[in-house]
Amino acid sequence: MGLQQDTVTWFLGVLFLSTLFLCSAEVHHYEFFVRESNFTKLCNTTTLLVVNDSYPGPEIRVRRGDTVFVNVHNQGNYGFTIHWHGVKQPRNPWFDGPEFITQCPIQPGTNFTYEVILSDEIGTLWWHAHSDWTRGSVQGAFIILPAENETYPFPTPDADQTIILQSWYNGDYKQIIDQALATGIPPRQPDAYAINGNLGDTYGCTNDTIFRMQVDYEKMYLLRIINAAMNEQQFFAITNHTLTVVAQDASYVERFTSDYILISPGQTMDVLVSANQNVGQYYMATRPFSDASAMPPDNITTGIFQYTNSDGGLNASLITLPARDDTNATNSFISRIRNTNVTQNPPLNVPTGIDRRVFITIATNTVPCNTSQCLLPNRFVASLNNVSFVFPRIDILQAYYNSSTGGVFTEDFPLNPPVFYDFTGNLTGFNTRAELGTRAVVLNYGEAVEIVLQATQLGGGGSHPIHLHGFSFYRVGSGSGNFNKETDPSTYNLVDPPLINTIHVPGKGWAALRFFANNPGVWFMHCHFERHSSWGMDTVFIVRNGTTTETSIRPPPSTMPRCPGT
Repeated sequence: MGLQQDTVTWFLGVLFLSTLFLCSAEVHHYEFFVRESNFTKLCNTTTLLVVNDSYPGPEIRVRRGDTVFVNVHNQGNYGFTIHWHGVKQPRNPWFDGPEFITQCPIQPGTNFTYEVILSDEIGTLWWHAHSDWTRGSVQGAFIILPAENETYPFPTPDADQTIILQSWYNGDYKQIIDQALATGIPPRQPDAYAINGNLGDTYGCTNDTIFRMQVDYEKMYLLRIINAAMNEQQFFAITNHTLTVVAQDASYVERFTSDYILISPGQTMDVLVSANQNVGQYYMATRPFSDASAMPPDNITTGIFQYTNSDGGLNASLITLPARDDTNATNSFISRIRNTNVTQNPPLNVPTGIDRRVFITIATNTVPCNTSQCLLPNRFVASLNNVSFVFPRIDILQAYYNSSTGGVFTEDFPLNPPVFYDFTGNLTGFNTRAELGTRAVVLNYGEAVEIVLQATQLGGGGSHPIHLHGFSFYRVGSGSGNFNKETDPSTYNLVDPPLINTIHVPGKGWAALRFFANNPGVWFMHCHFERHSSWGMDTVFIVRNGTTTETSIRPPPSTMPRCPGT
């Protein structure tokens, strides 16, 4: 009875919002030409695969409830796919984008048109390639404005500005990960970080450009911040200016002010800032955060928050950001993010009676390395519940839809770790071997699901940004140490948990999320640190069809890219 009541509540809320949006919904068309272009940074010229010759790529800007068609032309040298990060794509997994999960790659010399169906998303999302490390250069913003008959639940900004935080490598991103996987060792660290493709003034190359955001005195601006970095969480701040956080992952949150934000790869954050200081030029800056044993380069990348008619140099020195390993600053910021009860958000519907519980341990591991290119006897992999995901050569969605799963995947991903141990203790000498497999979790339509994600100290530990395709979910809890199923659920926030699509799992700790399995299809879940996802820190959730056409997967389009060898 509880499941039926909760599902009906959710359905009525979505029906209300859908009716509101459909009154003014529009259809948009974009053309993406993906090809190689040269970019010079750090006094070095690098060839990158990009969209429409730009880095970052073109911005998609639409309104809530619209539909977007994006015709992607592959003019490069290898296949890839594109994912619309945070768009739930109701009943429409065919166009979600992860390679060999919901489709096969778009091959060179061909094109494929994605249909992107928006529902209740609002604010800032993004799009990126979902093949190897190609997302490092094939990426851009996906901005969802309020519908024509909607207003913001906060003071209307005078203008908005997209801020994309990126990793910069001198070299081809795909070659970097291909070489690392072949030799069995970790991929190299980035050479720099970037803000909207600009490296700023801290790296020593006089030819590098700095991003400048032009502002007018006493005007208010909405910053749409996207962490598109490959493997680095980031602190971000503007000297002498207070940030007001108003949304995360395309859902409004209870407003709060802070001197800085912490944003993980895959996450987006909408922030208000008032140009209320003395007219001048002020640094904006970003710096990585990590609580793992292997630290990223402690580089600070700068931009300029520049008032109109400001002359001369900077008005203040560079803001002091939290230290690279400041877990207190990280946890303090995340704990302040709460849902807000505004009509522009979907009605709060946190599952209470749970039908399916999944407890997942997160680790980096090793397996034997048996090729001639291996540099060591073992190679690095990563795992969820000690299963290191192996990508098939036919996409899982096609195999599932056609009931031809043999040799492609199995439906036996473990709902608990195979062994319980002191996950966050000293694991020196502990067996780090993982098993390889393409194993999925199968959910019934409408089930109330709870997933607890437990970080472990295997392989150096640290925090993880875990992204689930096809859903926004409620972050109901997090804590330090090993999760205790008897006592920790009593600390859950079931009153106003944030509705997000990418969750920060703290190092030496855990995080819990809940959602209703009300979107039929095949949905990827993975760490948004690319090195971890490439190593196998991934799995798949399959949501079975409901009992009606409206609760079932849409038929596949006839234009799906063909899989290799078919």
